[in-house]
Amino acid sequence: MTARILIVTGDAAESLEVLYPYQRLREEGYEVDIAAPARKRLRFVVHDFEPGFDTYTEKPGYTWPADLAFAEVEPGRYAALVVPGGRAPEYLRNDPELRKILKAFFDADKPVAQICHGPLLTAAVDGLRGRRVTAYPALEPDMQSAGAEFQDAEAVVDGTLVSARAWPDHSAWMREFLTVLRAKAPVT
Repeated sequence: MTARILIVTGDAAESLEVLYPYQRLREEGYEVDIAAPARKRLRFVVHDFEPGFDTYTEKPGYTWPADLAFAEVEPGRYAALVVPGGRAPEYLRNDPELRKILKAFFDADKPVAQICHGPLLTAAVDGLRGRRVTAYPALEPDMQSAGAEFQDAEAVVDGTLVSARAWPDHSAWMREFLTVLRAKAPVT
């Protein structure tokens, strides 16, 4: 049976941070499902940098269907979890169904890949305490408040948790995550 990977996201997620791991993991032979607050067509965004702006800008991105709602997710069916960034984690961290999913993955020590603002979700279930992580650099104080040691690096691996700063780090992030996945949940 092919290992399944779950991506948890919502509207205003960063397009590349959802679709790159989705496609890369499928290319590797994994089955991938996308879960959101409800089964619907999600509206992603594109974050980029422009001269004269103090922070990133946001533009409309791709749309993509959610395969299932958080309430339908059975964490035991999945070998690993991917947590994209964008603005979605800011509101998703308040979803009790999603918090149950995240907690199940951390309690079972299953591989988790998080990027950009995604660690706001894992922090909401106390999944970062005592760990080394990276995230979008502006989140350094949030990561420290969650009990994590923040490292400004392309990819940080701490056991089964693999984190990255943002979409420019995709290659390093997925390379490290696939190393963890191949050891814990190889494609059969």
